[in-house]
Amino acid sequence: MSEIIQLYPTPQRQLTLKGLYLKEQLHQCGNNDSAFIYANFVSSLDGRIALKGSGHEDSFMPEGMSNRNDFRLFLELQAQADCLITHGGYLRVLAREQLGNVLQVGVQAGAEDLPVWRKLQGLKPQPDIVIASASLDFSLPDTLHDQGQSIIIVTGKIADPARIRFWESEGCRVIIAGKDRLVEGDVLTQELETLGYRSIYLVAGPQMLDTMLRHNRLGRLYLTQRHRLFGGKDFHSMIPGGELGKAGHLSLRSLYYDASTEEDGGTQLFASYDL
Repeated sequence: MSEIIQLYPTPQRQLTLKGLYLKEQLHQCGNNDSAFIYANFVSSLDGRIALKGSGHEDSFMPEGMSNRNDFRLFLELQAQADCLITHGGYLRVLAREQLGNVLQVGVQAGAEDLPVWRKLQGLKPQPDIVIASASLDFSLPDTLHDQGQSIIIVTGKIADPARIRFWESEGCRVIIAGKDRLVEGDVLTQELETLGYRSIYLVAGPQMLDTMLRHNRLGRLYLTQRHRLFGGKDFHSMIPGGELGKAGHLSLRSLYYDASTEEDGGTQLFASYDL
């Protein structure tokens, strides 16, 4: 497994990548009063997290953005969650087989140790899945039922009642967590806290990050910064909305340098920030 260099906090030292984020013990950061919510993104030096295709949901990660070391840390963060928050757009793209399935722990090559780790920590075999969707128009992969994962669907107040009844008839819990079409971070967090979730991992993209920041509910942000410039006229960045102001203030918690990915087209930094 790759070696990385800790740059912050000092003093500088060399560490093994495997297990780096498992040491965070994120599943113990929440309590009965407040869930701990964390997110993870990978970005280029010019601020791209994805490039936009021709269609509404044809966005894609440019070649060379993701790599095995970044993905290993993504999976370590996933392994510490009581539930994952994703969105309907991801499930629609997943159904078209344009993205890989990242909704289960330990099913990827090289991640066989993570289910064992969860068991030792007293966690359920798999995290539950929370799906944020305005349209409620998506399908569920069979893997969710195969792995026995509970499914919670969250939507806004003006969602189609017929779609709500459909998902309830499929055995899913549906929660209204927004005054309009979109899900609001504060309301969603309160609902998930009531259900007993304590460690919540956002894998839902910029819109969910934006609302969690604006409602002061995000606990930590993990960011992989690839040392590449990708360009592209139409692209996605981490924040889709207006100015964040004080809600966007971050405090550096850790910083690591990974030179082992030079063979994949560049080096990268792994950073984490507290809010």
